[in-house]
Amino acid sequence: MKENTKVYWKGLEQLTNSPDFVQNAHKEFAEAPPEENLDHSRRDFLKMMGFGVSAVALAACEAPIRKAIPYVNKPVDLDPSIANYYASTYINGGDYCSIVVKTREGRPIKVDGNALSSVTKGGTNAQVEASVLSLYDNDRLRAPKAAGKNTTWADLDKAIIAKLNEINAAGGQIRIVSNTVLSPSTKAAIDIFKAKYPTTQHIQYDQNSHYGIAKANEESFGTAMIPSYDFSKAKVIVSVGADFLNAWGSPIENTKQYAITRDAGEGKNDISRHYQFESNLSVTGANADYRTQIKPSEEGAVVVALYNEIASLAGAATVSGGIEKNYLKKAAQELWANRGKALVVAGSNDKAVQVLVNGINDLLGSYGVTILPHLPVYFRQGDDAAMANFVSEVEGGKVAGVIFFNCNPVYDHPMGAKIGAALKSVSLSLSTSYKEDETASMTAFLAPDHHYLEAWNDAEPKKNHFSLAQPAITPIFKTRAAQESFMTWAGESNVDYFEFVKNNWKNRFFTSGNLQSFWDKCLYDGVLELPVEAASVSFAGNVSAAASAIAANYKSGAEFELAIYENGTVGNGSQANNPLLQELPEPITKAVWDHYVLISQKDAAAKGITNPESKTRYANITANGKTVKLPVLIQPGLAQGVLAVAIGYGRTKAGKVADGIGENVYPMVTMTNGSLNFSAAEAKFELLSEDYQIAQTQTHHTYMGRQTVIREFVSNEVKENPEILTKSFAPKVATWLDKDHQVKPGELSMWKGHDYKNHHW
Repeated sequence: MKENTKVYWKGLEQLTNSPDFVQNAHKEFAEAPPEENLDHSRRDFLKMMGFGVSAVALAACEAPIRKAIPYVNKPVDLDPSIANYYASTYINGGDYCSIVVKTREGRPIKVDGNALSSVTKGGTNAQVEASVLSLYDNDRLRAPKAAGKNTTWADLDKAIIAKLNEINAAGGQIRIVSNTVLSPSTKAAIDIFKAKYPTTQHIQYDQNSHYGIAKANEESFGTAMIPSYDFSKAKVIVSVGADFLNAWGSPIENTKQYAITRDAGEGKNDISRHYQFESNLSVTGANADYRTQIKPSEEGAVVVALYNEIASLAGAATVSGGIEKNYLKKAAQELWANRGKALVVAGSNDKAVQVLVNGINDLLGSYGVTILPHLPVYFRQGDDAAMANFVSEVEGGKVAGVIFFNCNPVYDHPMGAKIGAALKSVSLSLSTSYKEDETASMTAFLAPDHHYLEAWNDAEPKKNHFSLAQPAITPIFKTRAAQESFMTWAGESNVDYFEFVKNNWKNRFFTSGNLQSFWDKCLYDGVLELPVEAASVSFAGNVSAAASAIAANYKSGAEFELAIYENGTVGNGSQANNPLLQELPEPITKAVWDHYVLISQKDAAAKGITNPESKTRYANITANGKTVKLPVLIQPGLAQGVLAVAIGYGRTKAGKVADGIGENVYPMVTMTNGSLNFSAAEAKFELLSEDYQIAQTQTHHTYMGRQTVIREFVSNEVKENPEILTKSFAPKVATWLDKDHQVKPGELSMWKGHDYKNHHW
């Protein structure tokens, strides 16, 4: 086989010059698509055609509309074919984005970012963009349910209030369980419920927990919080396992800030330097200048080593432990040389690791510049310890009533199976989810909430940064705002949540002038931002104790470790039933409609695994007492001795799109130092004989000799010669002489022009 000397390659097939790849390199289809095979599933059809094309084809099979009834009285603000736009807010647990919703004839069809927000700055991500399709999900609940049967809201309220009063009279415990709640008005509605039923406690958890960061800041600075990060102010960035461009912190905001520091355009002299230490190849790692592969068990040791390097340069005391890794010393030297303009982040949810990260940033003078503790964010308010205590209480029969507020812990919490089993003995169990998901299907009552595009709401993603959500469409089904449900069950007579939100904003933010004008302006902009006073902090973390805790908790000599991560398509799985997200190629693997275990090239070779044209085999992966069966996918850039699996799959009650795709790996998550740990120090790998074809777009398309598609340069060269950005990489466009001038392809038309003298369409 001839050696391939290419620097860039689309897939392993091209890297190894696979005969099949070479033979089919310039074909539109590597093999002829099946024409007369009725055994192909919808997934196979979508694999071949793509969701956008197939959606049109499938829609064309539906019965045509026989009669269209025009508007008798057309709304003033609605014209056929003319789009209307509404500022609103995407909220999905702790995931947030200020948005602008595009509607036609009263139906939302597109979601874009709101440029007026200083948090998301007009950005979005895949989950935000695709969320408009979840509005039209056919698996949504159409009405409230009791004991598995549809009922009316009046009958449901009567039954629930009776249960609540019974529990309250007996002094029974009530728990409201939710993901992070960003809405101040929602919290106010819950407080009304808690005042009526004093034994109620509100417990928040996050699928992608950041609890360790909050606890580390409590030890370091006296307040349990997650600060704002400003990547735009950092000249040197070091990340240890934090995929901050995709799934860590505030990824939309982080991406906008990070892009500013990476702009090599004209007049941009300072480009940030980015070091990434990680197990799995992430979106963030793919953008790094220097990337080092490490195992999950080594993350803490890398942070210890980095702390010691910085402490030595600062003349401070070092701590025990550490590990030597490529680029670690170089990263420390660059951080120190750029102190005051440096930033270190870590993806670990271990408090001990985060205390050391705080210590590093304190030595570097990052607080007040690239880290803003006076401006905490509220994206991840989940309390891992409180959630673990809830599971213990409900298992022990100490909880009489549970309300699951728009969350699904039976699926997406590591102890979900215990929660599901315990619900059978609870006096009152209900869910406000708009779908009968894994948790809702196990409760006695279903009080479905609106989809966020049908609802009024507000949000406070970070301190004194507020945004409004307004409905872009009338509720499609017989759903009700969960906040109105809480107030109804608390015996409130006025439960119009729109008025509740408006009054809340009036009481909190309105100072003078015309109230309606103030409200209209807030609705029009979608955001309201108030000043925040800057404040200094003093680091008081015990770095020696943190280093000792890391040494005690992270020891591994196993053949494989497991890294559990969140990908850039289905995310945490709450929108897994959205075909747009299933069809979207995952940014790194380019796989679609599939769930898989990633393995490194060296480990794959040792196990005799190859992925020619995405053909692979199944394997059993066992970690933390849980075994899953998944196809194996070779991932270049994955650390040797590491297996990586994404959360968000293995749904059983999501709907026909998501059910049956992959395995649920949330049960593989364990607790370390009181926080959820998204890795396993020991994982067993058993290769099976069963074959599988992964749907993957990695080797689709061809450059066809267009070398200008990929552009690479050294920043110093750009500084010395800015024209390199355009001249060296300008595509070669063929032109030809026509009469007296050169003609470019874009100037050529196949049709003769026509002179329109009057009106034309």
